[in-house]
Amino acid sequence: MFKKRKESGELVLLPVSNDEIEQVRERCRAIVRKRAAISAGVAAVPIPGVDIAADLTSFASMVEEINRAFGLTPVQIERLQPRMRVAAHQAVGALGGMLVGKLVTKELVIKVLQKSGAKLAAKSAAKVVPLAGQLASAAIGFALFRQMGYQHVEACVKVAREVALTAPDAPAAP
Repeated sequence: MFKKRKESGELVLLPVSNDEIEQVRERCRAIVRKRAAISAGVAAVPIPGVDIAADLTSFASMVEEINRAFGLTPVQIERLQPRMRVAAHQAVGALGGMLVGKLVTKELVIKVLQKSGAKLAAKSAAKVVPLAGQLASAAIGFALFRQMGYQHVEACVKVAREVALTAPDAPAAP
């Protein structure tokens, strides 16, 4: 059962059971794959730097979309019941989900992307070689974007499970 509440006139559903969390997880992984494919298409453009700018914007909006799907945007967290809000903040802190429950800015996304600096450098350098380089750049871009997106989804899953444990009518942990 999803927890229903209103947020700015929009119905927000919080996953509280393992089945619901898994449904949201799979939906978000599909979003990641779609965005990664778009990133790969942009990476195939032979102009260096275009893909990085597009990736920053696309990744930031994807993270926001994933956070929203899990009920983990800053606004959504602040509107949780006090016990659940505390659990969300504690889970985010303990799990180190850098983008979970945060206002996603380009600066924050850049910090996350810097952790994958070598792959980004390889992606940009590959563009120098005609055609094969563009294909390599697209493949690296797809893999990097997908990997980082999946990592964010898994961080959200962990936080959602921690918050679900504090839900008033959540099933008891086995």
